[in-house]
Amino acid sequence: MIDISESVMQFLLAFLVVAPLAGAAAALLPAPPGLRGTSPDQAVLRHGVTVTGAVLAAAIVLTLGFDHDRPSRMQATTDIGWIPALDVRIHLGVDGISLPLLVLTALLTFLCALYSYFNMPAGPSPKAFVALLLVLESGTLATFAVLDLLLFFLAFEMVLIPMYFLIARWGGEGRRPAAWRFILYTLLGSVVMLLGLLLIGLKAGTFDMVALATDNGRDITTSVQVIAVLAIGIGLAVKTPMWPLHSWLPDAHTAAPTVGSVLLAGVLLKMGTYGFVRIALPITPDGMHTLAPYLAAFATAGIIYGSLACLSLARTGARGDLKRLIAYSSVGHMGFVLLGIATMTPTGVNGALFANIAHGLITGLLFFLVGAIKDRYGTADLDTLAGATGAALYGRAPRLGGLLAFAAVASLGLPGLAGFWGEMLALFGAFRPAEGLSRPAFLTFMAVGAFGTLLTAAYLLVVVRRVCMGAKPAPDQPVLPDVQRYEFAAWSPLAVLTVVAGLWPAVLLGLTDPAVQKLLAGGKS
Repeated sequence: MIDISESVMQFLLAFLVVAPLAGAAAALLPAPPGLRGTSPDQAVLRHGVTVTGAVLAAAIVLTLGFDHDRPSRMQATTDIGWIPALDVRIHLGVDGISLPLLVLTALLTFLCALYSYFNMPAGPSPKAFVALLLVLESGTLATFAVLDLLLFFLAFEMVLIPMYFLIARWGGEGRRPAAWRFILYTLLGSVVMLLGLLLIGLKAGTFDMVALATDNGRDITTSVQVIAVLAIGIGLAVKTPMWPLHSWLPDAHTAAPTVGSVLLAGVLLKMGTYGFVRIALPITPDGMHTLAPYLAAFATAGIIYGSLACLSLARTGARGDLKRLIAYSSVGHMGFVLLGIATMTPTGVNGALFANIAHGLITGLLFFLVGAIKDRYGTADLDTLAGATGAALYGRAPRLGGLLAFAAVASLGLPGLAGFWGEMLALFGAFRPAEGLSRPAFLTFMAVGAFGTLLTAAYLLVVVRRVCMGAKPAPDQPVLPDVQRYEFAAWSPLAVLTVVAGLWPAVLLGLTDPAVQKLLAGGKS
């Protein structure tokens, strides 16, 4: 930690939100002569790396200046009037819950920009690609930084258009139907969510999330809270995605370019679960308490459904797409996040927040790796990759095969890696849920969820066996490029952080736990 004044912290947080928007506008302008490099396309891609790198540097400085002794306190706050008639304010702030998500978003976007500089997906002008990437980053960062319900909704919606175009214009086969399904599902869910947010704001007389969390739902009747949680939860559940509102996700991931899949899995899905933690738990606790068992049931169903879908795709002869399989795995992993939230306990919610970050790191790495495999083999179809003897990545591209195996065992929750702690804490939370929740029901959810971890291990090990192992390549087979330098630069931070979070979970839990304790106590320290 370094000593940084509050005004500088405020500037850094505002910079995180505004700089990508300014960078997106600049990306559409002609490049100055001195920055064009060998081509205008190279110049704009370099611009994307520069802007996202600056945002990541600001996020790191913000983290260093953050008061780690008081992570439950909102820091770097800005609160100025915007629409007085509706009492909507530009209210920004960061605490131990939102800080890790801000850093994760900045990191993944920078790595995607760096990767695209060397491996730009086929499609229209790179200018539009970079601009959309930066708008997407700004909307995601704003979602985790704003403290006003209506601003939260605007930021939540801001990411839809850039992700739609990234899928529809730079995606692969079936990209247009997948993009339309993505935006229709999320827009319809968001309309319902807006009604819930308006209901809370009008009944409580304010849209300020800090004031509402401090009030802890005392000015809102239980029946209104239930309606609000149901409406808001539908919009958040679509984005998470929660079974059975997940059906847009596999198509979107399968069609999206590599960096689109990384950002979709790594940060966009976290916006839904963050909304449950930031809005539903502290602002409508009675409504959340009423609906928590149903949320846990859907979460547990998602864990099993996602794992069974992956097992079906992984079997020989299923013509399973590897990107589609990883997408279905996200349904299961995010089920653990929702289960932890549904327990309404510090243990469960901390587990959910930890699993959020772990999923972003590990699944982001998996989508990078699957994209690289598809670039080399020309397909992500498991049967084509494995053939009769296996793709034999260990023999043909050992570093790539080793990284895929590492990401797979991290995803299945191997102790010592990031994927273990979040799921374990979510299950521990289900073992002893909040007072008033049915313990027999949550013990059942815990047992079913634990069985889901076995299914997860099964399909990921099948994938490793089919893709990484196989007969020794024949001498006449074409040489398969191993991990390139730019790929190593883009992937190694995710692998290193996966190990660090697995071996030193207190770094993350030390940030989230005090903030979660305060949040569940109704904003009281």
